[in-house]
Amino acid sequence: MRRSEIRGHLLDTALRLFNEHGYHATGIDLIIAEAGVAKTTLYRHFETKEDLILTALERRDEEDRMAMRTFVERNASDPVDRLLATFDFLETTVRDKQFRGCMFMSAAGEHKDSVGPVFRAALMHKRLVLAYFEELAHAVRLAEPKRIAAEINLMHEGAVAVAQMTRTAEPVRLSKRMAGQLLAAEGRSPSARGEDAGRRTEAS
Repeated sequence: MRRSEIRGHLLDTALRLFNEHGYHATGIDLIIAEAGVAKTTLYRHFETKEDLILTALERRDEEDRMAMRTFVERNASDPVDRLLATFDFLETTVRDKQFRGCMFMSAAGEHKDSVGPVFRAALMHKRLVLAYFEELAHAVRLAEPKRIAAEINLMHEGAVAVAQMTRTAEPVRLSKRMAGQLLAAEGRSPSARGEDAGRRTEAS
C-alpha cells in the first residue's frame, strides 16, 4: 500500500476499534495487530495515540457532517422538510449494525479535561452540527432560528442516547414527530411530500 493508503487504513481500523471498545480500552498494540502493520509504521504516521485519536475524530467529523448534508439535500427541497430530514439521516445511523452511540460523546466522556485537545475536538463537532441546524433553521425563516436549532439539536442528542440503550430507531422517530410539532407551533409545517417521505421511513 502507498503511504496515504496505509494512513487511511490505520484510521479506518482505529475508528472501528474506538467505536467497539472505547478510546482508553483500545491500545496501540490492538490497533497495529488489527491493521496488520508494524508499530514503527503507525508511529511514522501518528506520533502519539492522542494524535491518532484527534485525526480519527477529525475524519469522522468531516464524513458525518458531509453525509448528513448530502442526505438532506438529496431527499428534501422544502426548507422545513430539510430540517426534519436530519432525523431521517439520524435514523439511518442508528439502524446501522455498527452503531454503538455517539463517538464524540464517548470521546468527551473518556477525556474529561474540558481544555484538553480530545474534549475540544468532540465539542467542535457538536458546535459544527449545531451550526448546520442553524443554517437550516434560517432557511425556514423562523422568528428565532437559533433557539429552534438548539431545540432540534437537543432532540437529536436525546434520540441518540436513548437509541444507544434501546437499540431501536423509535427514539429518532419520536424526536422527529416532536420536531414537527415544534415547527408547526412556529407556523411552519412540512410539505405533503415531506410527510410522505417521513411515513416511508417509518414503514421501512
